[in-house]
Amino acid sequence: MIATYFCAGFGFVTSATFIVAILVKLPLLAGKGSWVWVIVGLAAAPSGFVWDRVANALGRMHALMIAYGLQIISIILPVFSDSPALNVLGALLFGATFVGIVSLTLALVGRHFPANPSKAMARITLGYGVAQIAAPAMGGMIARATGSYADALAVTTVILTAGVVLLQLLIREERKTKA
Repeated sequence: MIATYFCAGFGFVTSATFIVAILVKLPLLAGKGSWVWVIVGLAAAPSGFVWDRVANALGRMHALMIAYGLQIISIILPVFSDSPALNVLGALLFGATFVGIVSLTLALVGRHFPANPSKAMARITLGYGVAQIAAPAMGGMIARATGSYADALAVTTVILTAGVVLLQLLIREERKTKA
């Protein structure tokens, strides 16, 4: 779970760090960087409630996998499209997923370690924090070397995809434990 949450932190901070810089390069969004945060915030505001409903319907792990998948889409959209509409959709998906990923993950950890959930949450948060240091540094170096954020976003997509694979492995392990 620590490695999975590291992947989530990597995806979150890459988007949070570079989303405005990416979108304001688009002609229709030039000079409107602050509006990008409004879009992200409007999508984030109800997301904890929405992801809780999704988790109740599908299970927390499956909801978490869906949230990761949507965040992957949000990160990869600017790589494949200069369309302002698709890039704004990416900002909406980012806003709609990052709070859900955090809340679902912490809820899962709390349920798996009911005797001392804060200790387990602290451990996984360490992985998230390390990612928040590593990802912007990596992304900045790649962007400076290539003149584009595309490769940094591609690396982030691979890391988030690894998080989905790790979640799938956790689901399998959980099924084995129950059997």
